[in-house]
Amino acid sequence: MTKDTALEADLLGKQYRGRGRGWALRECDFALPTGRICALVGPNGAGKSTLLALAAGLLQPTEGTIKAPPRERIAYVAQDKPLHPRLTVADTLRLGRELNPGSWDGAAAERVIADELDPRSLIRNLSGGQRTRVALALALGKRAELLLLDEPMADLDPLARHQLMGLLMADAAEHGTTVVMSSHILTELEGACDHLLLLHGGRIRLDGPVDELLAAHTLLTGPVADLAPHQVIEARTTGRQLTALVRREGPIEGPWETQEPSLEDLLLAHLRTPEGAPA
Repeated sequence: MTKDTALEADLLGKQYRGRGRGWALRECDFALPTGRICALVGPNGAGKSTLLALAAGLLQPTEGTIKAPPRERIAYVAQDKPLHPRLTVADTLRLGRELNPGSWDGAAAERVIADELDPRSLIRNLSGGQRTRVALALALGKRAELLLLDEPMADLDPLARHQLMGLLMADAAEHGTTVVMSSHILTELEGACDHLLLLHGGRIRLDGPVDELLAAHTLLTGPVADLAPHQVIEARTTGRQLTALVRREGPIEGPWETQEPSLEDLLLAHLRTPEGAPA
């Protein structure tokens, strides 16, 4: 892994043992450039949480490799936001400072909870959204090179989600932090993320800069006709009218109305493809 790469996987696979279990990830290859804000997207069971746990060093691969910065330069927020229930908010941030004496950014941590939480409140008495604030405060306070977030905004109301997403994006831009964030809220990712990893069936189906992926696809509307040589991701027919998302292989010819897809159009079409479109 070079200094220009923040996270890299080579034929990465993870298998869980036991009845009814199996491969969560298989043959995953990608290289995430440093400084990107990466959306990690996929249906339930696609392997998103497994990939983030592998990147954080909490799991070991069954096959292949994953390369990431040393653990002291990674911050990881899991879905369940594990925090010590008997500590107060202030004690939790103090623990973060003591565990990261050389890098702790108290101002960044305070910005996340400022005017929203009583520092004297016990963690066990906080709501899910309040626990999320504390977990994100710890992650930003660590001042890590790589920030791994597993469904970080799921417990937040829309206003708090918008506020914290803006704070997170501004902080990452200021410090050049690489962020990998999983989410089911596609509109939350559009405009915030500049790189995409789409997992489907434990494999990488799309990987690349968002603007390049969008530019490589086109939404076509017109009469039912042969779409060769373009790769058809999804096509729907209503009477004599065809609507299709294609990955272009040369210029678009024919009586088509064309438009660039949104990120939501792109993701939903690839996710609805039964076997997943090739990466």
